[in-house]
Amino acid sequence: MKMTRRAVVLGIPAVLWGCSAGPSVRQPAQQVTFSAVPNAGFDAWVEGFKSQAEAQGVSALAVESAFRSVGYLPGVIEKDRNQTEFARSLQDYLAITASDARIAMGRQVLQQYSGLFSAVEAKYGVEKQFVAAIWGVESFYGAKRGTVPVVSALATLAYDGRRRQFFEGQLVAALKILQNGDVGVAGMTGSWAGAMGHTQFIPTSYLAYAVDFNGDGRRDIWSDDPEDSLASTASYLSKAGWRFGQPWGVEVRLPGVFDPGLVGKSTARATSDWTALGIASADGGRLADHGDSAVIQPAGSAGPAFLIYHNFEVIGRYNNADNYIIGVGHLSDRLAGGGALQAAFPPDANGMRLSDRVRLQQRLTALGFDTGSMDGVLGPKTAAAISEFQAKRGMTVTGIATLDLLSALT
Repeated sequence: MKMTRRAVVLGIPAVLWGCSAGPSVRQPAQQVTFSAVPNAGFDAWVEGFKSQAEAQGVSALAVESAFRSVGYLPGVIEKDRNQTEFARSLQDYLAITASDARIAMGRQVLQQYSGLFSAVEAKYGVEKQFVAAIWGVESFYGAKRGTVPVVSALATLAYDGRRRQFFEGQLVAALKILQNGDVGVAGMTGSWAGAMGHTQFIPTSYLAYAVDFNGDGRRDIWSDDPEDSLASTASYLSKAGWRFGQPWGVEVRLPGVFDPGLVGKSTARATSDWTALGIASADGGRLADHGDSAVIQPAGSAGPAFLIYHNFEVIGRYNNADNYIIGVGHLSDRLAGGGALQAAFPPDANGMRLSDRVRLQQRLTALGFDTGSMDGVLGPKTAAAISEFQAKRGMTVTGIATLDLLSALT
């Protein structure tokens, strides 16, 4: 078995559309709105694009209907071009994707829709906890599906030209969805980059993998009812080669001396080989045999180690960032009753551990500075709160969380 990175073909990559649970969290420098504004150049481009869409199988009637209310959305371009990136470590990423709130809500929806999840699992051979985990990571179980008009967003991005070929392809696919009658123009909403529904399908992937699970004649991923969305997600994973009963990966304990050359997705071996080399389960027990696997240490040699299996790569078809795959995998484990990771994470570049960052946010909040949250995950609000505190104390303003700053807050 050889582990490879694949292009994202289902969900919009987090680095593109700024999902709050993505491998990096991108926040606008200021509040972005998505109101249409007049733009003669955009209008001319739309007129020219109509014939291109018709040449690719979209009827003139569908084209005219879709573009009747289309508008140029400068907020989409601002989102695409002017974002502040806050890189997330795996530890921070898991604090978001496998937060107590996301775990609790996931267990609740698994009970609420138990019949649906069981039916989807039985038909597509994908365990319910994995489908629920993707739902949780992509839209917090449907709470954050996006409200941006997809046709206008995709047309704006295609006209802008930074990734014209990609967005033109997505726009044609969106027009075909409308032509098929699965949704109307007003109902086709999503993220600012065109990801739609409970599990954030992009239009081309919708056309390829979405299913009408409830038999009402429409593949409806936009409504509050998650049936078609969850089944479509399982359908996609199944067609991508999902292996029922195989984990995405398992946390393991490496021996005191371990060849670093054996770490990596391309170095897969049988379970018996890893056992012979001294690898044990995270609790020190014998490894279960789930097939060939590879060792990864995404946080470095001082952080957790995992054996990853074929299903790791399948999840990567949604988003091929390791943090995303581990986030979905770990959330699925927690939804199925598993515990937290056992290995500790190393401190960050400033010597801060997650517990230190939590205390820093708590202390800033107690002093009246808005950090946005107290989960130890540092974002723009925490940086702004630190800067404000430093300015008021006459300190050098950096906005950076350090142990010295934590001491100053005591």
